[in-house]
Amino acid sequence: MSDREGHTRSRHERFLDAIADGEGYYLADDDGNGYVPPRAVDPIGGTRNLTQEPLPETGEIESYTVVHVPPSEFEADAPHALAIVDMGRVRLTGQVCDCDLDDVDIGLTVSPAVVTTNNEERVLTFTSQENA
Repeated sequence: MSDREGHTRSRHERFLDAIADGEGYYLADDDGNGYVPPRAVDPIGGTRNLTQEPLPETGEIESYTVVHVPPSEFEADAPHALAIVDMGRVRLTGQVCDCDLDDVDIGLTVSPAVVTTNNEERVLTFTSQENA
């Protein structure tokens, strides 16, 4: 693994750590655009002057799909919902957990969380707040 890959992974790992600790964040530029780590440079203006801003505790499902044939590390979860969640200035993608597939819908309020897959990889997920 190159130094660049290790550096990128560590930013992503810090992002997952923060979400797991309930202190999620995103990176913002001076123009009001938001980015999810490991991004370190504003892709529009090229600035590295990104500030860390608190990620909202909840967001709403903007789009989703039900995955019936997942990659091998998610076979035990099939079928499952994979959603794009509007978190304000950023959108996050992840599996919707702890929720019946029939209850997953556009507009459902969810919170980001982190789980560890069967192959010990940590991934971003969402938990429903409708029954919380």
